[in-house]
Amino acid sequence: MTAFTQDRPLRVLIVGSGPSGVFAAEALIKQDTVPVSVDVLDRLPTPYGLVRYGVAPDHLKIKSVVSGFERTLNDPRVRFLGNVEFGRDLTYEDAKAHYDALIYTFGASADRRLGIPGEDLEGSMSATEFVAWYNGHPDAAARDLLLHAQGVAVVGVGNVALDVSRILAKNVQELAESDIAPHALKALDASPVRDVYILGRRGPAQAKFTTKELREFGELHDADPVVRPDEVMVDEASEAQITDNTVKKNLEVLRGFAARAPEGKERRVHLRFLVSPVEVLDDGQGRVGGLKIERNRLDEAGNAVGTGEYEVLPVQMVLRSVGYRGVQVPGVPFDERRAVIPNSQGRVEGRVGEYAAGWIKRGPSGVIGTNKADAVESVRQLLDDAAAGTLPAAAQPGREAVDALLSSRQVEVVTLADWQALDRHELEQGQAQGRPRAKVAHRHEMLHIIRSQRVVKS
Repeated sequence: MTAFTQDRPLRVLIVGSGPSGVFAAEALIKQDTVPVSVDVLDRLPTPYGLVRYGVAPDHLKIKSVVSGFERTLNDPRVRFLGNVEFGRDLTYEDAKAHYDALIYTFGASADRRLGIPGEDLEGSMSATEFVAWYNGHPDAAARDLLLHAQGVAVVGVGNVALDVSRILAKNVQELAESDIAPHALKALDASPVRDVYILGRRGPAQAKFTTKELREFGELHDADPVVRPDEVMVDEASEAQITDNTVKKNLEVLRGFAARAPEGKERRVHLRFLVSPVEVLDDGQGRVGGLKIERNRLDEAGNAVGTGEYEVLPVQMVLRSVGYRGVQVPGVPFDERRAVIPNSQGRVEGRVGEYAAGWIKRGPSGVIGTNKADAVESVRQLLDDAAAGTLPAAAQPGREAVDALLSSRQVEVVTLADWQALDRHELEQGQAQGRPRAKVAHRHEMLHIIRSQRVVKS
């Protein structure tokens, strides 16, 4: 049994620096039972995961949580190791040799598919990819999008679907007030998009979006919300059974949209319900030329059932927003069916000293704050195991050993100070443009700026 002390603290590796990862680090340093030393790893040079790359760029208030995150990463017991990929730069075997415990918090970066013909045509992609593109994620920044699409179908009725549709419908003046990536702002300014179709296979009472996000479509400068009255009808008996206040408010907003006359604005956002995509149509050149949809009805159990009535939407882009999906990482157990790491209250099944938190633990559900209690639960299991003496002691637990290993592999580690220099650069560039931030989207540009700031400091 290892007795953890200030000289030999409990060494923990957190794989992923999104909300779950930082909340896990916070939980570790807030307790005073066991001295800890925590490394927070991320394959990107930037921390904060979906707060930076998933939250809508025009919802800046939500991003204010990063001030608390930064306090955690600034704690001397915590290190941010950015630009380090788990499974490649630091393998599972390396981690077990250098850390007493591992916490996996790398989220759910893939997406679920529609499973319909034509889904892989050019112009058909996941909303996840589109969000990554306009938020400046390095994996998506180089893509050319919106070059010819006048109509876009967004399949799904969650808040991500609304975020994507709202960004497509806003004009450049509205978008300039956000921290949307510069390349996306330029592309959206030149966008020929005129019609956005938000598609839900069930009725408005089953939609997953929140009322605040829905109401924003009535406040857009250059876009009219369009709702078909027959698609937001709910019979009296069904409506009487609705107890969820959000659903009630959503119905009220949608009926308001249905009743108002379009103002003839440049763009239109069509909120459609009881329709399912059945085929993405080819324009003859391997690109999206339309989306065939089927009208549905709800059966007694509330399931969508096709009616055999079809129509074709005139769209040249299809964005599926039907859920995120976790991906497997080398050396880590994975449940293919549920797309999570198999675990019990955060303890990874069949592994000692390994834990999971966040979406890769429970699946893609909840909001940013949901991940705090989730991470605390996993950390509690870890600390219980440390107290019971069941954690396998690392053979080389020092920070110096990890640094030497990464250096020997010529991994350019991005520290918290490096990220803070990049952060300052983005804020200064944004201020010069009259914007809250001008994101640097390409990894090589990030590293160039970081290196230049290191030179200035030296």
